[in-house]
Amino acid sequence: MGLLGGTATAAYADPGPGPSPSRGADRGAGDGEDGAKGAGKGADDALSPGLKRLEDVRKKIDALYRKAETATDAFNGAKEQVERQQKEIVKLARNIDATQRKLTALKKQAGALASAQYRGGGVPSEAKLMLNADPEGFLDNATLARKGQQAAKTVMHQLARTKGDLEGYSESATDRWEQLDANRKKKESAQRDIKKKIDAAKKLESRLAAKEKDRLKELEDAQAFKEQQKWLDSGVLKDINNKASRTGKKAISYATSQIGKDYVWGAEGPDTFDCSGLTLRAWQAGGTTIPRTSQEQWRQLDRVALKDMRPGDLIIYFSDASHVGMYIGDGAIVHAPRPGRQITITGAGSMPILGVVRPDK
Repeated sequence: MGLLGGTATAAYADPGPGPSPSRGADRGAGDGEDGAKGAGKGADDALSPGLKRLEDVRKKIDALYRKAETATDAFNGAKEQVERQQKEIVKLARNIDATQRKLTALKKQAGALASAQYRGGGVPSEAKLMLNADPEGFLDNATLARKGQQAAKTVMHQLARTKGDLEGYSESATDRWEQLDANRKKKESAQRDIKKKIDAAKKLESRLAAKEKDRLKELEDAQAFKEQQKWLDSGVLKDINNKASRTGKKAISYATSQIGKDYVWGAEGPDTFDCSGLTLRAWQAGGTTIPRTSQEQWRQLDRVALKDMRPGDLIIYFSDASHVGMYIGDGAIVHAPRPGRQITITGAGSMPILGVVRPDK
C-alpha cells in the first residue's frame, strides 16, 4: 500500500470514456493549506527530544521547498512571457523593416510626381486643358489628368497610412521591450529566490547524519501517509469511479514512464521535470496543449467536482495553486515532489487539495 493509505491500491484505474467536465464545479475540494500542518502540537510534544528536533527540521525543510515551488511558478510564468515577447518583438521588427522599405518607395514615387509637375512648368493641368484647341487632344489630356490626379491622391494616401503603420509598430515594439525588461527582472528575482530557498533547505539537510537523513525521509513518508489516510477515511473514494479518456490514458502512460527521474525546478523534460513541467509534457503526449504553470493550469483549465474526477485529471494543491499532480486512479497521483526527490506515485490526499482541473473534454 505504501503512501497510498490502507484502503487504496497501487494500480491506476483502467482508462475508458468519462463524463464531460463541468466548468467551475468545486472550485476548492480540499481543506486549505492549514491541512498540510498535519498533527497538532500535542503529537509533537510526545516525541523524544531527538525525534522532535528532526521533526522540526522536516517542517523547516518542507516550508522552504514550498516557498521555492511558489517561486518556481513565478519563474516559469515570467520565462514563458519573456519567450512570447521576444517572438513578438522579432515579428514587429520585420514589420517595421518592411514598412520602412514601403515608405521609402512611396516617397520616391511622390518625388517623381512632384518632379513631373515641375518639368511641366508648374502649369495646372486644368489650365492646359483650356489651352488645348484640339478636341481629341482635349479628351486625351482630360483622361490623363484624371489618372494623374488619382495616382497622386493614392500615393499620398498610402504615404500617410504607411507612416501611421510605422509609428504604430514602433510604439508596440517599445511597449514590448518594456514588458520584456520587466519580465526578465521578475524571472531573475524568482530565480534568486528559488536558489536561496533550495540552498537553505539543502544546508539544513547537510547537517544531518546519514541515519538522520533516512529517518527524515521516513518522517516525510509518514506525514504523507497520515494525510492520505485521513482523506480516504472521509469516504471520498466511494464516489470516484470514473475511467480515463483515450487522451488521458496517453497522458498517464507518459507521466508514469517518467517515474524515478529527478525533480529540477524549471525543467520540462525529457530527463528532469518540475511538477507542472511533468503534467505539461504528459498532456502534450496525449495530444493536448495546456498552460506551463500549475497556477495557470488552475486558472485556465476546466474545473470538475472531486466526485467527478477521473484518471488523467490534474489535482492542484495548496491555496496558492503552487503544486500539481496527475490523478491515476485508486486514490493515487503521479507527481514530481521537490528538489532532492524523484518522480513518484503517492496518495492524492497527501497534500491539501485546492481543486481538480481537466485538460481534455
